Amino acid sequence: MNTLDSVLAGFATAVEPANLLFCLIGVTIGMFIGVLPGLGPSATIAILLPVTYSIEPTGAIIMLAGIFYGAIYGGTITSVLLRLPGEASSVVVTFDGYPMAQKGRAGVALTLAAVASFIGGTVSLIFLTVLAPVVARFAVDFGPPEFAVLTLVGIGLVSSVGSSSVPKSLAAAALGLLFATVGRDELTGDARFTFGTLTLIDGFGFVLIAMGVFGIAEIIHNQEAAGTTAARKPIPITQLRPTSSEVRQAVPAVARGGALGFLLGLLPGGGATLSSLVSYAVEKGVARDKSRFGHGAVEGVAGPETANNAAASSSFIPLLTLGLPANPAMAMLFGAFLVVGITPGPNLVDTDPDLFWGVINSMYVGNILLLIMAIPLVGVFVRVLSVNPAYLAAICVMVTVLGVFSLRQSPTDIVFLAFFGALGYLMKKTGISPGPMVLAFILGGILEPAFRQSMRIFAGDPTGFLTRPISGTLLVVAVLGFLGMLGFRMWRKRTGRTPLSAVTDPTAQTPRT
Repeated sequence: MNTLDSVLAGFATAVEPANLLFCLIGVTIGMFIGVLPGLGPSATIAILLPVTYSIEPTGAIIMLAGIFYGAIYGGTITSVLLRLPGEASSVVVTFDGYPMAQKGRAGVALTLAAVASFIGGTVSLIFLTVLAPVVARFAVDFGPPEFAVLTLVGIGLVSSVGSSSVPKSLAAAALGLLFATVGRDELTGDARFTFGTLTLIDGFGFVLIAMGVFGIAEIIHNQEAAGTTAARKPIPITQLRPTSSEVRQAVPAVARGGALGFLLGLLPGGGATLSSLVSYAVEKGVARDKSRFGHGAVEGVAGPETANNAAASSSFIPLLTLGLPANPAMAMLFGAFLVVGITPGPNLVDTDPDLFWGVINSMYVGNILLLIMAIPLVGVFVRVLSVNPAYLAAICVMVTVLGVFSLRQSPTDIVFLAFFGALGYLMKKTGISPGPMVLAFILGGILEPAFRQSMRIFAGDPTGFLTRPISGTLLVVAVLGFLGMLGFRMWRKRTGRTPLSAVTDPTAQTPRT
C-alpha cells in the first residue's frame, strides 16, 4: 500500500501545472531535436544542463527526460518522409518506412510508428513502475564490492555491446577513467594529475565534459557535413488509417518489439538503437515472406518503433534504482540529477519519492502528448529542416558557452570546453564514439572508491569479490557473457555471417535450407 500511495502521489506531482508545462516543453524540444539530423538528445541535454540550476529539481528532470524520449519519436518523421533519420535509433525505420511512403502510405507508416511508439513506451513504463521499487529494495543490499563489480561490468558492456569497434570503445572508456582520476583523491585528499594548479583540484566537471564532447563536437561535426546530403522533397501525407490486414501484421511485431526493447534497454550499451536493430532482424527472421522487407513491410516499421521506445523507458531502471546510466543520454540525465543536488540510487525511492515517481509518471503524460502531437505537427517539423543549419549551430554554440561560464564564472572553463570540444571532434573523425568515455567518466567516480573500500574490507585479497553472493554471481555471469561474446565473434569471423545481416542489407534474400 505504501508503494501504491507513492505512485498515486507521483501522479499528483506529474500533473501539477508547472510540471505539465515542463513535460510539454521537454517532449516538444525532443521532437524537434529528433527531426534535426545530428544533434541528438545527449548533446541537447548537455547544452541545457546549466538551465536546470534555475528550475525546481522535479520539473528540471521531467523536462530533460521528455527531451530524451521525445527525440526517439521525432526521428521517425523524417525517416519516413525524407529517408533522413534524425536519430540513430530511427535508421532502421527508413528501411521500410520510406518505401511505404513512396507507395503512398506515408500517413499509414507515421500512424503505425506513432501508435507503436506509444504502446512500447507505455507498456515499458508499466513494467518500470512495477519493477523499479523491487530493484531498489534489492539494491539496498549492495555494498562497495557489489558496486565495484557492477560498474566494471557496465563499462565492459558499454565498450563491447555499444559499438562495432571494441578496441576503440575500450580506448575511449580508458580515457574516461583517466579523466575521472583528475583532482583530489576522495580517500586521502592528495592531488592527482593537477600539474600543480588549483584549477584542477576539484577535477573536471561532468557538465563541462558533456557539453564539450557532445555539444561543441557535434556542432562542429554537423557543420562540416552540412550540404553533403542532397535535399529531398517531402512526400505528401494522405491516408492515415491502416487497413485491417496491416493491423494484423503489426500486432505481433509490436508485442515482440516491446519485449525485446524492454530487456535490451536494461543493459549498459543497449538502448534504443540496439533494440531497433535486433527487433528488425527478429521480424525478418520470423516472417514467411522475407522479400517484403526493404520494400514496405509493416512489421519493419512497427517492431523497431516499439522496441526503441520500450528501451528508452526501461533504461531508466538502472539509472533510478542503481545510479548507473546505461547509455550516453542516461549519463546526461545522471549529470542533471547531480546538478540539482540529487544522487540517483537505491535510496532515491525512499528519500525523494515525489521526484522518483513524479519523473516516472510524467513519462505516461509525455507519451500521451507525443501521440497527440505526432501527426498534426509533421508539416511543422519538416519545415524546420529548411532552416539554415549555420544559424542553429551559432545559437547552440552561444548557449553552450554561456552555460559553461554561468556555472563558476571561470574563463578557464571556456578553455576546457574548447579542449573537450576538439577532443570530441577528433574522436568522431577517427571513428571513436565519445559515449563510452563519458559513461566511463561517470562510472569511474563510482568504481574507484568502491574498489578501494572493497580491498580494505578484503584485507587486500581480490578473491574476496568471489566470496560474496551478489558480487560473485555478477562476476561469473560477466565472465560467461564475455566468453559467449568471444565465441560469437570467432564464429562470425569464420563464417562471415551475423544474425544482424538482415539489418545491414534489408533487401537481401535469406537462402533457403
